[in-house]
Amino acid sequence: MVEDLRDESDHENPTRLVIVPRSNRVDVEQLMNHLFATTDLERTYRINLNVIGINGKPQVLNLRELLRQWLQFRMDTVTRRLEFRLDQVVDRLHILEGLMVAYLNIDEVIQVIRSEDQPRDALMERFGLTRTQADAVLDLRLRNLAKLEEIKIRGEQEELEQERQSLEKTLGSKARLKTLIKQELTEDAEQYGDERRTALAEREAAQALREEDLVPSEPCTIVLSRSGWVRAAKGHDIDAASLGYKAGDEFCHAARGRSNQQAVFLDSSGRAYALAAHTLPSARGLGEPLTSRFTLPEGASFRYVLAGDPEQRIVLASTWGYGFLSHTGNLHSRVKAGKAVLTLPGDAQPVAPAMIGSEEADTLVCVTSEGYLLSFPLADLPELAKGKGIKLINIPPARLKAGEEYMVGMVAPAPGQEILVWAGQRYLRMGGKDLEHYAGERARRGRKLPRGFQRVTLIELASD
Repeated sequence: MVEDLRDESDHENPTRLVIVPRSNRVDVEQLMNHLFATTDLERTYRINLNVIGINGKPQVLNLRELLRQWLQFRMDTVTRRLEFRLDQVVDRLHILEGLMVAYLNIDEVIQVIRSEDQPRDALMERFGLTRTQADAVLDLRLRNLAKLEEIKIRGEQEELEQERQSLEKTLGSKARLKTLIKQELTEDAEQYGDERRTALAEREAAQALREEDLVPSEPCTIVLSRSGWVRAAKGHDIDAASLGYKAGDEFCHAARGRSNQQAVFLDSSGRAYALAAHTLPSARGLGEPLTSRFTLPEGASFRYVLAGDPEQRIVLASTWGYGFLSHTGNLHSRVKAGKAVLTLPGDAQPVAPAMIGSEEADTLVCVTSEGYLLSFPLADLPELAKGKGIKLINIPPARLKAGEEYMVGMVAPAPGQEILVWAGQRYLRMGGKDLEHYAGERARRGRKLPRGFQRVTLIELASD
């Protein structure tokens, strides 16, 4: 879907990627959703993290390592700052302790200063002061000898002692240190933070296109031969029966669909197999055997092919007259051995699935090989993913087991659509008013068709 991709990033537009769709029919939103889901367009933001690390060497870091080193640097910086402040507090407390001794012995201190040639040594010896404390006492001004100054010293001592305890607790606990750093960063962000520079855009969740979505949606006819060979022809106006077949092979079944849909194959054991329609060989040749792609149960053979959207409604049934309503999506399988869908009682075989091509279709028409036809509401059928289903039309058990009578097929006509009931080379065309005569409750015997059509071989929807 993309014809060209250009990187036009420069100093004015640090990130500018130009994506050119192949045509104006390409859904741009769908294309971008696919690119966002399958590329790094919305996963990464390109930046050059070439920095000098905490080891003092230039290096290129990823975001995780950059944050780790920055946090380590921040912890080291805050730790040094707290240790420096703690040293200041301890030094000040030491000086205040010496000043308090001087204030408590102020007269004697003054006498020592006036009488001694080396007052600092005398003070250190007389009052047990350190050199730093003695120097602080000697640096006092006369106006600081007032009684009020003693009160200030005691107040300062209390404040600094509380600060010292707090600093020691923070330095002694990594949790406290991290909490302090977090608090400072939050305050700095509130005071100095600016608007986000990388734009954030709210949009729907990105979703990659399926392989079927990337394939052109073209009408095609899928043809299945009696020997299980398959091929696909472009268009829906294909006479599948007139195509060429291998010697000893012949037409079996065909389905109309689109190239971006799944082709579903139903075998004689009631198992379903699925392939992407666009992967099938062209009808210009003889096709290829499905056995090269699937593994059939022993003695089973392919009977029918279907195509349609996963939500396409269908009716699955057996020759014993049991069936149920389902969806084509329930028949999809990625397993080579297929998927068990239709449970077959006794020696029953699957009949051709009835595709419900219209939302208005509300009737199912069933017919037996002895010419009994029954029409009943589709609403009477249960919707199942797999199973045997329920009885559609009543056939005497003895005749079923003896193989004397069985259900030939079924169709779900849309309102106003006619059906064809074949008896060998002859057919009977029936419309809505004709089918009213055969309407009844599900699981009834139905009514006999007119003479000459009581050996039914096929039932199908009439073409327009």
